[in-house]
Amino acid sequence: MSRWAYVNGRFHPHGEAVVHVEDRGYQFADAVYEVWAVINGRLADFDGHMTRLGRSLDELRIEHPMSGASLLNVLRETVRRNRVRFGLCYIQISRGTARRDHPFPDPAVAPSVVITCKSLDRGAMETKAKKGVAVITQPDIRWGRCDIKTVGLLPNILAKQAAKERGAAEAWLVDDMGFVTEGSSTNAWIVDADGNLRTRDTQANILRGITRGNLLAVAKDAGVKVIEKPFTVEDAKQAREAFFTAASAFLTPVVSIDGTRIADGKPGPLTTRLRGLYFERAAELAV
Repeated sequence: MSRWAYVNGRFHPHGEAVVHVEDRGYQFADAVYEVWAVINGRLADFDGHMTRLGRSLDELRIEHPMSGASLLNVLRETVRRNRVRFGLCYIQISRGTARRDHPFPDPAVAPSVVITCKSLDRGAMETKAKKGVAVITQPDIRWGRCDIKTVGLLPNILAKQAAKERGAAEAWLVDDMGFVTEGSSTNAWIVDADGNLRTRDTQANILRGITRGNLLAVAKDAGVKVIEKPFTVEDAKQAREAFFTAASAFLTPVVSIDGTRIADGKPGPLTTRLRGLYFERAAELAV
């Protein structure tokens, strides 16, 4: 099946979709992005991602390219054209195309908008979740504004590649004090020795994950005690359970960290329960 991409007002065959060589997203990483999970052909956690996209644009002083209603229509059309029932929808908005120079273009130029969509193998993801995955730890060498979802992801890429080369699914990043901040493309969670669900608070230099936020709500509704508090690598290794979250990973159980088995080396009962509850909520609220 052929794929389609939206670029600056038009749909193109995926292989022919391009931006200008002097697009500032390409040359400076002067751009932001968002990723929606697609469940049953609908966009999950839509409002949360839209709110964060707007905040990222505002923090970088990039003009909003269209209204929220118009963007929703384009996203839905991209999903429809690509016939995605279960997968991901990606949007990238750069400051636009201008002669290469570090300051913002003056006068301002129109932002560039790219949207793509792809299907995921839900069966393969469920198989992985039932088995659990390994993570490794890496030093957190990212810039000081990880709360903005920019396309400047080179440190994340290096961490993810290190994980791949060691047979792991993800790298958890560790700050100078020995605390886990988040994953290279996910938020990190543990169930501690007291049975509390723990994840890093958003006052730290982490991304305010939309899946993270919705899982917090799911957990509280289910009567699970949640503590937004830093934890060390050793805390994680001694945890009852561990997992990570993201729009692209949903809730994925972690069964080892740096080669150390977590508990009995299998996805834990709370992790499995929360994964099911999250999918129910996400499917119900998708638009």
